[in-house]
Amino acid sequence: MAERRPSLFISDLHLCGERPDLLGAFADWARGPARAAGQVYILGDLFEAWIGDDDDAPWIETVVHDLAELRDSGVELALQHGNRDFLLGEDFCRRVGARLLPEAIVIDLHGRRALLMHGDSLCTDDVDYQAFRRQVRQPAWQQAVLARPLAERRQLAHQLRDDSRLAQDGKSMAIMDVHPEAVAEAMAEHGVDLLIHGHTHRPARHPLQGGERIVLGDWGPLGWQLRAEADGGLALEHWPLDDRA
Repeated sequence: MAERRPSLFISDLHLCGERPDLLGAFADWARGPARAAGQVYILGDLFEAWIGDDDDAPWIETVVHDLAELRDSGVELALQHGNRDFLLGEDFCRRVGARLLPEAIVIDLHGRRALLMHGDSLCTDDVDYQAFRRQVRQPAWQQAVLARPLAERRQLAHQLRDDSRLAQDGKSMAIMDVHPEAVAEAMAEHGVDLLIHGHTHRPARHPLQGGERIVLGDWGPLGWQLRAEADGGLALEHWPLDDRA
């Protein structure tokens, strides 16, 4: 019987042209450890901002190349929208050979049902953010933004990032974390005992009554991944990004 390879989960890399260190760390990971996986799931915020699949910034081509090579090596790729790259579309996924996942999906994780989410929809105490999220997820809003010239979209992305930083400065950490009731409702709705998500930048494994919630970490200064072995073992792993092979 052929050896079953592990599944890897990452999120919140926030790749951008201003962070060549992160681009290099991702390239090292995609050309190295990720090649041993059977599936790689990127649960949102692969990019710091995404202004449309027609973005012609040169650094994006390096990410496309890294992902396409990973897919060509035999690794299945799946991407999920985050709160930073919700405009990521099917054209980009076709270029890299990845499947675009809905905002909540249950997968068969080596015989166990697991719910995958970015996690921002679970932060229900952050009322202002949830209102913003509803707006930017509307197809009409997205179509209007994508119809603008690239230069205008780049400026909008900068403005949204600045607004987000200002809004976070005035909020408590508790408000920006997931709400336990939202977690319980999501897991009950989908009939799972395992939830995997990112977004909060608080990597941890949280035991729940009859299950577990695993939070992925953001990249920088550490890289983070969840490794799911074929025998059911789960390991939340990290490594220093300044110690790249």
